[in-house]
Amino acid sequence: MTKNKTAHILSTSLVKKMMKDRAIRTSISKESFLYFFHFYYAHYVKYETADFQKELFHLLESNPKENLYVVAFRGSGKSTIITTAYPLWAILGKQQKKFCVIFTQTRVQAKQHMMNIRTELESNELLKRDLGPFKEESDEWGSFSLVFKKHNARITVASTEQSIRGIRHNEHRPDLLICDDVEDVQSTKTREGREKTYNWLRGEVIPTGDRNTRLIIVGNLLHEDSLLMKIKTEVVEGRSSGVFKQYPLLDRNDYCLWKGKYPDENALEEEKKKVGSEVSWQREYLLRIIPSDDQVIYPEWLQYYDDLPGENHPGYRGTYIGVDLAISSKEAADETAIVMAHVYSRSEKLRIYILPTVISKKLNFPAQVELIKEISTTHMRKQKEGEIFVESVAYQEALPQMLEHEGIKATAIKPKGDKRTRLSLTSTAIKSGLIKFPKQGCEDLIKQLIGFGIEKHDDIADAFSLLINALMAKHSKEGTILMMWVGRYCDESDIVYYNDYVDVE
Repeated sequence: MTKNKTAHILSTSLVKKMMKDRAIRTSISKESFLYFFHFYYAHYVKYETADFQKELFHLLESNPKENLYVVAFRGSGKSTIITTAYPLWAILGKQQKKFCVIFTQTRVQAKQHMMNIRTELESNELLKRDLGPFKEESDEWGSFSLVFKKHNARITVASTEQSIRGIRHNEHRPDLLICDDVEDVQSTKTREGREKTYNWLRGEVIPTGDRNTRLIIVGNLLHEDSLLMKIKTEVVEGRSSGVFKQYPLLDRNDYCLWKGKYPDENALEEEKKKVGSEVSWQREYLLRIIPSDDQVIYPEWLQYYDDLPGENHPGYRGTYIGVDLAISSKEAADETAIVMAHVYSRSEKLRIYILPTVISKKLNFPAQVELIKEISTTHMRKQKEGEIFVESVAYQEALPQMLEHEGIKATAIKPKGDKRTRLSLTSTAIKSGLIKFPKQGCEDLIKQLIGFGIEKHDDIADAFSLLINALMAKHSKEGTILMMWVGRYCDESDIVYYNDYVDVE
């Protein structure tokens, strides 16, 4: 027991009394999870307990029903405190929990958590004496459990791969649910993977509990649309109850949250060298969402508007529309995507305001024609300018002709280059603020722009790049515009011409 490190929490004289008298130690530790941990788990306390850890103890012990969501840097002790120690205190302590279920991403991780708890009970004589006896079981759900007969309580571990609908311990439904790292970088790469985890939480995990069940989620911020980011937004907006806490190793003022472990700059630098990867350091220690190396559009580039300048603005040029067509309406097929924008141009300054009316649907050819006719009537009216740009590939060439026959101005676009290159050509215009997005209504477009290459679909992003590149070519001098690659110092040989990637017929 590292008494010297726990002395700031428990005095030596108090520890001696607790060691000798079971009634004293159980009375004290039942009331305080902080004292429970620093007595029974003193061998884990190798550095002076940080203020953020004390706050975490307080949040865990203060309200047995309050949901808690914790994001903390690697090595912060969050899993030891929340997943290994707290379930035992929740049973032994004043909260008197009866059925705790711990979820991990895989069965291997679930077994490891169970082993950590079991090993602690087997090797810690005082804890075993006060909480035991216990026995290990495997149940019909394929999960693993520790059963504490004296307390009529159970701790079960399971993975996201398992279904636990209807799980009970005697008459008790789970009253404590803990999710520990149920996501990783791979599972958050696609929208499908992220939605699968979120739906699992809402559809499988939460319904297993009862009215007084507490939900605790521990993890990291891996994506702008990850489980914990969704929950953070819901808590901030008041759509979900609970407390969300984020503990990076260094705060906004570069102050270290754990001086006991990292007393100076040299200690921090040594830790950073051990990590090796700058991406891992930023993501796992500073809790910053780091995109993949091949990301095209970054979220911090996007600029937003509150209100449109309007059609009466002297620089208003018209409504322009980009259409990326899908051939099939089958479930697995791509969707027909439509992105619209108001364009303003004065004194050779071009501004593009994306409208919050992004459309993405599975449509057959007649339905595509009818939808575009409807959009043209609603959004374009009888403007002097304004145009519909339609990707012209294979059968799609028939659509502009059909629209022209209906009296709708449509231009066939033959895109050149791959989708990534075409989207890359819009990056400088996005970063410079030439293109502005609405604060609401373009969520799917923004997800595809930021997640290009890892999202399951890219139809809306393709309609966007089609629209922007065609607009830039149309409104620039002689149909060309000079575009420099982001982050590079270019000379004349580096200039990229939009006409190299857009053929406006």
